[in-house]
Amino acid sequence: MAVAPSIAALISSPPTSPLFIKPPPMSPSLNLPRPFISATAAVKGWKDYERAVKEKDLAKALGLLQLIDDELPSPSSSAESSRALGLGRIGVERDWEVLDTCLNADDMRLVGSAYVFLKDRGFLPNFGKYRNIVLEGPKDVTPNVLKSLTGLEASKLSPKKWGLSGTSSIVLVIFFGGVSYLLDQGIDIRPNLATILGLSVLDSIFLGGCGLAQIASCWPPYRRRILVHEAGHVLTAYLLGCPIRGVILDPLVAVKMGIRGQAGTQFWDDNLQSELAGGKLSFNTFDRYCMVLFSGIAAEALVYGEALGGENDENLFRSISNQLQPPFSIAQMSNHARWAVLQSYNLLKWHKKAHKAAVRAMEASGSLSVVIKSIENALSPDGS
Repeated sequence: MAVAPSIAALISSPPTSPLFIKPPPMSPSLNLPRPFISATAAVKGWKDYERAVKEKDLAKALGLLQLIDDELPSPSSSAESSRALGLGRIGVERDWEVLDTCLNADDMRLVGSAYVFLKDRGFLPNFGKYRNIVLEGPKDVTPNVLKSLTGLEASKLSPKKWGLSGTSSIVLVIFFGGVSYLLDQGIDIRPNLATILGLSVLDSIFLGGCGLAQIASCWPPYRRRILVHEAGHVLTAYLLGCPIRGVILDPLVAVKMGIRGQAGTQFWDDNLQSELAGGKLSFNTFDRYCMVLFSGIAAEALVYGEALGGENDENLFRSISNQLQPPFSIAQMSNHARWAVLQSYNLLKWHKKAHKAAVRAMEASGSLSVVIKSIENALSPDGS
């Protein structure tokens, strides 16, 4: 769930599809001024920064990073030289951690500033690498076109409703068969079933289904699929230049934070927010947002051959489609959804290594900074 290019120069075998993305020119450096400070002041600054990270205070942590200069004054002794080099190494290791404070930030523009700052310092060279989407062909993606380019039926890319997918149907048959057997043996569990169904309804109404999601996430295969889905959102948002506030994998944590639903990835698109506030949404901004929205579904399809999750993503897509002028028809929504899934599918396919790295980092309970760093390492020339 998400809570917003010829790539031929970067890959050995570009797809034959006329629908692909071209890399944009690199964004200009902000050249933020950083005054020189003494080694002693730098040590204090890093300690204050560490405290701000622990307190999840993005404004304070980012402000301290902007004050600390890796280029310390020329040391007057070999001891000072060693100390300065040590401080430089600390900066390289600790700057990333500012991303771990983003989840508690209320101002999404501040979150965006953190990504811009780290990119300006050379930590995030691939952030926004494919921000400008340039299409080489029409956006008409019929089910047949989708199958010819991905090998997948369109139905495989639609989130499955419980009870309608093959697996859940089998589970339901087994469940009702088990209930029938127990009744034949004189064991009446219907009162307990009524209680469970009542709690499920309350969970759905008041908690957005997070209770059942919490139980389901304890099943390893299901949790693994969640990680694959969310890693798709994270990687696509990152490559398209949408700052990621955080990834919430625990539904109960989402409830504690006041987020109604079953958790997911929170990202932000400045253009989208500005254009919606102005009452006009451009197609370039809409396209980028849709790619991030459907990237979870695309990731599941890429890894498993079909998507089970993503119903909330589809609901967000319908909601924002209705804000277009004129609003999309049902047929236009279906076509654009297939287009967005195809674009995300190709982008993730060309960056499989980075997607796998993000999944592994999440599987190891890595923080956002660890996930982003793993993506950058996977995208580096040496792939270290």
